[in-house]
Amino acid sequence: MPMSVSAPDPPLTDGVVTLRPWGEEGDVEAIVAACNDRAIAEFLDMIPSPYTDDDARDYIERTRQGWAEGKTSNFAVLVDGAAIGSIGVHWLEPDQGLAEVGYWVAPEARGQGICTRAVRLVSGWVFERPGMERLQLRADEQNAASRKVAEKAGFTQEGILRSSRYNPRLARRINFVMYSLLRRELGS
Repeated sequence: MPMSVSAPDPPLTDGVVTLRPWGEEGDVEAIVAACNDRAIAEFLDMIPSPYTDDDARDYIERTRQGWAEGKTSNFAVLVDGAAIGSIGVHWLEPDQGLAEVGYWVAPEARGQGICTRAVRLVSGWVFERPGMERLQLRADEQNAASRKVAEKAGFTQEGILRSSRYNPRLARRINFVMYSLLRRELGS
């Protein structure tokens, strides 16, 4: 069942990180530059590699469609006005209050707490939706950086989804670490 949700206006911000929908000038170039990073290409094997301008335009169009259909809400992560990452919410089972978040940031933005800030911002926004009770995320067990973001953003590790899928770029099956944040835990 789709979720009735519209992009926040004004965009979400904590004073350092700003989240807004994709589709502004410079976004194609920012997406292409980031998605040609080796770590993004390896851990997110559904992203084409090499990544082209056409791939970025297609991604932006799919994010617009996701907003319109109420299935996904994807944001550009901006610092000082520059898009340096992406964070998205997949409204898995809105009738059960369940959504999932995923993210990536460009290499130059890593290790600065930017992604953690973005996850906190989007988490608060998700829980403003009536009936939303659980936000979950999955991270490759070997993706230490993504796991650190989840933990710093206040998510609780629940367990391992063993051999969840095959990643051809890494030539191995992926164990996903499942994390969750509940409405009542937000801000604690």
